Amino acid sequence: MKATTLNLLNVKSVPIRTFWITSIAFFICFFAWFGIVPFMPDVVKDLGLTPAQKWNSIILAVTGTVFARLLIGKLCDKYGPRLCYTWLLIIGAIPVLLIGFVQTPLQFLICRLFIGFIGASFVITQFHTSIMFAPNIVGTANATSAGWGNLGGGANRLGMPLIAAAVVSFGVADEIAWRYSMVIAGLICFSMGLVYYFFTKDTPEGNFSELRESGNMPILKKDKVSFASTLKDYRVWILFIVYAACFGMELTVYGTMDDYLQNTFGLERTTAGNVVLSFALMNIFARTLGGFFGDRFGRLKGLRGRVIFLTGILMAEGLMLSVFSLTTSLTVGILFLVAFSLTVQMAEGATFSVVPFINKKAIGSISGIVGAGGNVGAFLAALFLKSKSAVAESDALKASASLGEEAMKSAQAIAASEAVSSGYFIIGIFVVVTALSSLAIKFSIQDEEEVLQEMKGELKLSAVKAD
Repeated sequence: MKATTLNLLNVKSVPIRTFWITSIAFFICFFAWFGIVPFMPDVVKDLGLTPAQKWNSIILAVTGTVFARLLIGKLCDKYGPRLCYTWLLIIGAIPVLLIGFVQTPLQFLICRLFIGFIGASFVITQFHTSIMFAPNIVGTANATSAGWGNLGGGANRLGMPLIAAAVVSFGVADEIAWRYSMVIAGLICFSMGLVYYFFTKDTPEGNFSELRESGNMPILKKDKVSFASTLKDYRVWILFIVYAACFGMELTVYGTMDDYLQNTFGLERTTAGNVVLSFALMNIFARTLGGFFGDRFGRLKGLRGRVIFLTGILMAEGLMLSVFSLTTSLTVGILFLVAFSLTVQMAEGATFSVVPFINKKAIGSISGIVGAGGNVGAFLAALFLKSKSAVAESDALKASASLGEEAMKSAQAIAASEAVSSGYFIIGIFVVVTALSSLAIKFSIQDEEEVLQEMKGELKLSAVKAD
């Protein structure tokens, strides 16, 4: 039976145990996916990366994820989330391990591309919680598991240096500690794959293979839905763009904010890094809030209510980013950056409070497509900001070439700040437009009634079981 509450202490319950394991697995995947980020200065020095190669490594890290997310959703529909997550963690551990042994920039770039595949873990996590929880709580469960998993992308800024420090304490040289740290991260991924296999089930009723043998396959596979028919649903593509406008923009802002804070407000690198870390750590609660309010609006206004909340919070996200881009005061800037962080993560949670209701027979495929949208958004936004910044910095260096090294550095920093600022503003406008387009997502009266009946049925079963 699907869980109707998110009772985190009831680990004997299959849905709750699955919730914890899938959240931890997602956390580890994000931790390993961006594990190299804190070590980039060491990597640049060790491998002799050029600025262009460093930018390309950032882009490749999200490029691989796009294809993996598109594929993994369909595989979840067919084989179940348990096997898909097990193999993703085990196979995904290989490039994480290998990056610790690279000797050339090309080898490093190839490893970053394939490490990005473990970003597909998000799709499996959302799929698994979607089929473990009832409609009244599924948005909150999806948002919380994703938010806590996303913490891995921020926790690595603290965790990876600690792992490196532990490695150094055993006599390893500082300059190569990053290699050992990535090998350790790979071993953790591999181990988590074994945990997922032995301690989770595909559904509350059992694994897909067992249910097929007994003739009790759950409703999501009662009738097979072709991937082509999923692609024809316009609502899937609106949500694809919506997720590009929230998660994609979070990744982009997260990846560029360190330098922006230094260039615009004169912060030290450590201070800027701590601000960005705080931004990432808001995933502890912010994404959950998006799912919670999505569920709340769903109970009040049905499926249309979920869409209305998504539109509102996405619009707020775009406005916060655009206003932030115009601020010149550090205090005001931090205020709007916090507001952006809150709204962008709530928008992500709100998106996946809508996804499970588009087509219950193709949750995996739809989750994969929408999830890939986030990485497509990050890829395009990174290219956009890179092009604006590269041109501006190049022009500034040429204009100040005769003024000395310090003047050139100052001119470059100002040019980069102005270019990224205008880029943030344009991205914010794009998000607002996307928010308005989300209102085009419609559900039939039959869809509304089916969700209402399912919710009543699960709640009744839950009450009977409690008695």
